[in-house]
Amino acid sequence: MKRIYKIALVSALALTALTSCDALLEEESFGRPTTEDMLQREENIVSLVGQAYADLRFMHDHWGYWGVNTLTSDEGLCPIRKGGDWNDGGYWKYLNTHEWNAYGEAFKNIWNCTVAGSVLCNSLLETLYANEENINPEVYGRFVGELEVLRSYYYYLLFDSFGRIPYKEDYSDRVEALLDPPVVWAHLVSTLERNAPNMAVVNDANRTQYAGRCTQGFAYALLARLYLNAESFGCTPANVMAAERTFTVHNGKAGSHPLEEVGINISSVTDFYTNAIRCANKVIDSGSYIIEPNYFNNYLIDNAGSRENIFTIVEDGLTATYPERDLYSCKNKLRIEFLSLHYAFQTRYGMQLDCWNGFCARPEYMARFNDYDVRGAGFEGNGTMDKEQWGWFLGPLCDADGNVMTEMCAVYENGYPVLDSEGNPLKEERDIVMRTSIESLDCADRMDGARMYKYELDKEGKYKYMENDFVLFRYADVILMKKEAILRGGTDDNPGIEDSAIKDIKKRTFTHSQKYQGKDPVAAFDEAYPDAFTSLSTDLNGGILAERGREFSWENVRRRDLIRFGQFENIQYIKNKDITRRWFPIPYSVLQKSVVDENGNKVWTQNEGY
Repeated sequence: MKRIYKIALVSALALTALTSCDALLEEESFGRPTTEDMLQREENIVSLVGQAYADLRFMHDHWGYWGVNTLTSDEGLCPIRKGGDWNDGGYWKYLNTHEWNAYGEAFKNIWNCTVAGSVLCNSLLETLYANEENINPEVYGRFVGELEVLRSYYYYLLFDSFGRIPYKEDYSDRVEALLDPPVVWAHLVSTLERNAPNMAVVNDANRTQYAGRCTQGFAYALLARLYLNAESFGCTPANVMAAERTFTVHNGKAGSHPLEEVGINISSVTDFYTNAIRCANKVIDSGSYIIEPNYFNNYLIDNAGSRENIFTIVEDGLTATYPERDLYSCKNKLRIEFLSLHYAFQTRYGMQLDCWNGFCARPEYMARFNDYDVRGAGFEGNGTMDKEQWGWFLGPLCDADGNVMTEMCAVYENGYPVLDSEGNPLKEERDIVMRTSIESLDCADRMDGARMYKYELDKEGKYKYMENDFVLFRYADVILMKKEAILRGGTDDNPGIEDSAIKDIKKRTFTHSQKYQGKDPVAAFDEAYPDAFTSLSTDLNGGILAERGREFSWENVRRRDLIRFGQFENIQYIKNKDITRRWFPIPYSVLQKSVVDENGNKVWTQNEGY
């Protein structure tokens, strides 16, 4: 949704006004404000900082971070469909089977967009650093914090993907060797710990104002995620505490230990989890967020008012407001439901953009949902005529009168089209009915696979792209991270404060349960998933790992969850089970441009296993 905080609209003006300062500093103003003058007004700083969010809007594309995270985990699938749809040289299928290589377009998009975003943050920070004396100290701390936290998130996306990354905290063209994962982790944690206390705290009065912006809640939620996943990133108490700065930064010095600078001491593995709990408790104690009583409130077309969403990518589904900008095949528009829904949905609801009938769920993933779990596909089986709302779509696609829509399709047998007596493909009319099963990754039927349905669909054709803000962090994730960190041995300095939120998660998950067996929703949840909040089982079908899968479908967390639990190599359909697949390959195009050292060796080298 569009906001008062119009990031893209103000960015070009702000960039021109606030970065063209060299000529202004020594000249008489004649009514033209200098950079110093402009930065004394908070609304100008808002405009300056706002432009740094632009590159985030490429991260939720199927050719970007969201696409590869979803398709390489157990929650997503994009098979080649009969007739050759979604073949693309096997690109999508190889993500499904973990057989990708360093030439994938999405890997290049992730690298380029996150690096561009972090560089812009550093550039804007230089402007604030240089003008600190002209800015109100509270305002200065808040907006420096916002930029440094946003930069940390760009780096987190890059780090989560590739491990070894070109981490910098200054605006320069200096090229150094890629930093190893534990060193990157220490820098990210240090930056977030230093800035989190200065960040804006969300409340009901300012919630819409801060939609899509980095806040204190987001900083602590990201910290909790980093601490919880530390071991999966290759971190140990020894290597993170030994991490040093190899460069000079603002208010920092080369050779210093970043964690010591912020008073963090990791002396044992359990300290990772104790700190995850501490950061989760910061979010809970703030009182800024609740578990929405309706799960789908978080995914409405107008979801800016969600009291559960902590950080989102602000969307505008209209083409007139933001210019459409493609980066190769990656677009800065939200399209995930168009990717998933059957072609005929466009006709049914008069959508401006055609549906592509590609992404769906792996069958084993759907099997983890109880029939009455609203996050699943439901028990009704009536498709678009279901009376309740469900997170996934299965069943028939019906017209406004309830009649099942049909399509003409080629007839296949054993994966090959059947020909008539004249050698032409034989066709038949079929009802359009989505099903869970997948016939084959190489020749899936057009109706195979459950389709994403939790984001509210524009059924009036008002928007070309999705208007719903894309959810990156939710309060429910904070609650589940805390419970897992406790199960992993962390110490809780405020035990039990998450209990009411857990009850609310259970209650809303089974809101339809009273229609069968007369059960209370909480009782229905406990019967269906008795160990959802109490077990660290590495069984994909049980414990907190299974609950996280049900709760956060297609929200960019599942791949890292599977890695953390040691299950990334054990999901349906994968063929390459080498653990080096836990990191993606550094794009070939990036390595080709690497500078060389004094011995002629490239400074940047490929990840192990590629």
